[in-house]
Amino acid sequence: MSTAKRVDFWRVGGWVFLTLLLLFAILPMAWMLLTSIKTQFAAAQYPPEWWPHSPTLQNYTRLLSPTSEVGQEFLTYLLNSVWVSSATTVIGVIIAVPAAYAFSRFRFPGRKTLFYAVLLRNMFPGVVFLIPLFIMMRNLRLVDTEWSLILTYLTFGLPLSIWLLKGFYDNIPPQLEQAARIDGASRFQAFLCVVMPLSSPGIIATAIYSFVQAWNEYIYALTFLTSKEKLTLPVGLQQFFTEYATDWPGLMAAAFIMSVPVVAIFLVLQRYFVRALAEGAVKS
Repeated sequence: MSTAKRVDFWRVGGWVFLTLLLLFAILPMAWMLLTSIKTQFAAAQYPPEWWPHSPTLQNYTRLLSPTSEVGQEFLTYLLNSVWVSSATTVIGVIIAVPAAYAFSRFRFPGRKTLFYAVLLRNMFPGVVFLIPLFIMMRNLRLVDTEWSLILTYLTFGLPLSIWLLKGFYDNIPPQLEQAARIDGASRFQAFLCVVMPLSSPGIIATAIYSFVQAWNEYIYALTFLTSKEKLTLPVGLQQFFTEYATDWPGLMAAAFIMSVPVVAIFLVLQRYFVRALAEGAVKS
């Protein structure tokens, strides 16, 4: 087989694989959207009605209407998720940026041991820490508060955030900071004016990772929050499941609304995310 034929074979195979991967990602979203604009009767039909004959936006108007009982609950869950995810993201970035910079630039005893100890937590599934964290939050009197989730999500998001940003800082030449300090800047000014702008893709990628993780988390939100008005969206979706029936159109509409912010953020900032992963993975 000639080299040109081998190249064409791999190119065609790559396109086929990417097409299948794209369908694997899009088809569930498409089915969720189509089900959300069906009536309850149409959604329960068998064989399933693939394309709704009488599409309706009633499920969306009911969820987004502050005058209806379901809408009030859904909007409360939505605001709770926005608050918890945003606070986790902001606090996580504020902590991860200086921590990663310190691991990258400073040499101190136990540096490598401490860095790998930070990553050690990711070796274990999150459910292992459920009971210890619940006991700790109970002793701190934070159970049934948003801060219990924020602190818990930080323990899971910070290790990978620090690792990601450290790899990014390692690829920024320290000579740039030295040049700024020769010109009279302090270390903090050199970090703020030189390193921070260059590391913006890594910071944005870290923010995306923290936000998505906090937005989609379910187990800890189910365990730590007991009041109905404190629930986040992943747990709040349980209201569509009843003892005798399931409101599939309403559930799909709520799930679609829940997925929109994550998809929109990733589509807008994906180039920064890919760049940060590519540059942060290169070891100096």
